[in-house]
Amino acid sequence: LLLEEVLPTLKQQGISVYLLSEECGVEGINPLSEHITQASDTPLSADLRANITSKSPALYIYTSGTTGLPKAALVTQERVWTASFIQAVSGVTSEDVFYINLPLYHSAGFLIGLTGAIERGITVVLRRKFSASQFWEDCRKHNVTVMQYIGETMRYLCNTPMKDIEKDHKVRIAIGNGVRSDIWTEFLNRFGDIAVRELYAATEGNIGFINYTSKIGVVGRVNFLHRRMFPYTLIKFDIEKEEPLRNSKGLCIQATKGEAGLLVGKITRRSPFVGYAGNDQQTEKKRLRDVLQKGDLYFNTGDLLRIDEQNFVQFQDRVGDTFRWKGENVATTEVADILTMVDSIEEANVYGVKVEGHEGRIGMAAVKVEEGKEFDGASTFSQVASYLPAYARPRFIRIQSSFEMTGTFKMKKVTLVEEGFNPAAVQDPLYFLDPAKKTYVPLTEEIYSSINTREIKL
Repeated sequence: LLLEEVLPTLKQQGISVYLLSEECGVEGINPLSEHITQASDTPLSADLRANITSKSPALYIYTSGTTGLPKAALVTQERVWTASFIQAVSGVTSEDVFYINLPLYHSAGFLIGLTGAIERGITVVLRRKFSASQFWEDCRKHNVTVMQYIGETMRYLCNTPMKDIEKDHKVRIAIGNGVRSDIWTEFLNRFGDIAVRELYAATEGNIGFINYTSKIGVVGRVNFLHRRMFPYTLIKFDIEKEEPLRNSKGLCIQATKGEAGLLVGKITRRSPFVGYAGNDQQTEKKRLRDVLQKGDLYFNTGDLLRIDEQNFVQFQDRVGDTFRWKGENVATTEVADILTMVDSIEEANVYGVKVEGHEGRIGMAAVKVEEGKEFDGASTFSQVASYLPAYARPRFIRIQSSFEMTGTFKMKKVTLVEEGFNPAAVQDPLYFLDPAKKTYVPLTEEIYSSINTREIKL
């Protein structure tokens, strides 16, 4: 357990650690199941929440965000209460049965799924882990009428072998985010007329959208009342410099209709940005000043969106030091730090690249090998496997003799991202993470072809 390493520090800080289990052999970690079983079913005294207000912390949800390492986003009672109404907005009623197979340590499973179900007073079917092969069988068995998804899980469902009974279910609503238009279309064609409520939100953010229409590929539509209550705008963003464009007066420039722009939400009493627990520096990084007028203050989502001529809102991409893979945000700075701990690697430039037929971007790193040494695939694999979760490990390594830098000495990524990992197009040596061999192996044309045909699963 990685937790064991920090237990002494947690103990010094007076922090108790609990595990949902009948027993635990690790000193300092307390099993919780027995206490839950023995707990009284009588209502708790109101005195216990006498000092709780809408602004009081309800919980902390760790998020990679768009500015670096994982941060504990402070989620207030008000935010939990607000999130609980997303099901109602999506058309869920007290007669529905809600299927949750997403982790409860994320906003989707816990805030939208579980607290939403409490608000609706409905039945929840809770599965420990997502299973594409068992998904529809579970739905039929438990009469599920509302499902949750992230882009990847919907793709996994579309990748399962076709069956005659695919439309034999009662699911009528799907709530989630991050699904591509082609997967969305295929999902509806295969599994029937399901109302897909694609949404956009961030755990710590102050602006969100939900697609309450039947239009495929959008996260919502501009609504006058919504924009009045939660002011937001899209501003022009310099991808190369990774910063907003500003005019001669030092103010940001609003994106035009149809143009991708950085989404920023005005920080007000009604739409606050509480920030990250114990991390003032990262909190300040997400604040953007002098956006439309001197002295104003906005939350920087770190996401590029566009508003089309019909006022539909479309998610475009993430910007900055983050890419998204397997439904998780990956901070490139953290991955680079881990790679440069390898004895043979002097520098690392980490970025995400597109893979045909997959959501998001998969991790890739351009590395500079120390002079007089050779790239060591086995030790690099051991390093990333020890310190990074599977979704954050760079699957491709590109060896470079030098890095292209900006005028402010930042590593350039745009060209690297565009060139990707095609060995026929990239002259530098390329390597591929092979989990079976527990090393990085040379990326051959054969491996590249197998990835594109999905013989090799990522």
